Amino acid sequence: MKLRSILAAALLLTAGSQAFAQEKTIKIASEGAYAPWNFSGPNGELQGFEIDLAKVLCERMKVKCEIVAQNWDGIIPSLNAKKYDAIMAAMSVTPARQEVIAFSNPYAAGINAFAVPSDGPLADMPGTGKTYSLDTEEAAAKQDIEKIAGLLKGKSVGVQGSTTASTFMETYFKDGVDLREYKTTEEHNLDLTSGRVDAVLANATVLTEALSKPEMSGAKISGPIFSGGVFGVIAVGLRKDDTELKAQFDQAIKAALADGTIKELSMKWFKVDVSPRG
Repeated sequence: MKLRSILAAALLLTAGSQAFAQEKTIKIASEGAYAPWNFSGPNGELQGFEIDLAKVLCERMKVKCEIVAQNWDGIIPSLNAKKYDAIMAAMSVTPARQEVIAFSNPYAAGINAFAVPSDGPLADMPGTGKTYSLDTEEAAAKQDIEKIAGLLKGKSVGVQGSTTASTFMETYFKDGVDLREYKTTEEHNLDLTSGRVDAVLANATVLTEALSKPEMSGAKISGPIFSGGVFGVIAVGLRKDDTELKAQFDQAIKAALADGTIKELSMKWFKVDVSPRG
């Protein structure tokens, strides 16, 4: 009887531990202002590619998933202040960010482009219709970048602050361009359509989504689409000491890439596969 009691207690403890693991809640922050990656729907509920993906990853990690909105400019400090456990907000992996937080395996690649007024002098900039990888085609890309730099001299370009778009502009367009930083892409898109900036640079999928709206009907993508280099890859942001959580995300992302789930969600939201290559 004594042995049976011990075994029964052990089974209860094991079951309790498993239930606790399954009930664990991971809080994930997303910007909620970067459609179609993440945005607030008509009822205020967060939607988008990363919201769907977060739910898939949490299910595979066997944890409950709570997704909250957080302004971009405070998203990393709030992570390190333990207001939430992870970031899924189209955040590219950069050396500067790696100094303060850790990243999971990548779940997407960043592609960026310029948008300009469709009836203005920048409507057909060099390289329109081309796609360049700054990892493998930087020399060819620079030829069009130099031509574009000449056209942008003395003009204003809007970017979202503290993003790879601003890093790209600072790297390749140091002189003669009036670079203006905004809190959100929605704000610089408004200034573009209002004539307060001459061009904006942002993720090409975000621009494509914005350009489908009536209020952006007077704008278009112009110049090449850029990937790689400073645009890098997009991953889950985590605190450096959360190594176990990173391992869980890594495994879940690897599985979602392998079985085509990420590609399927990408095609649903972007109509193009942004799965990371290599």
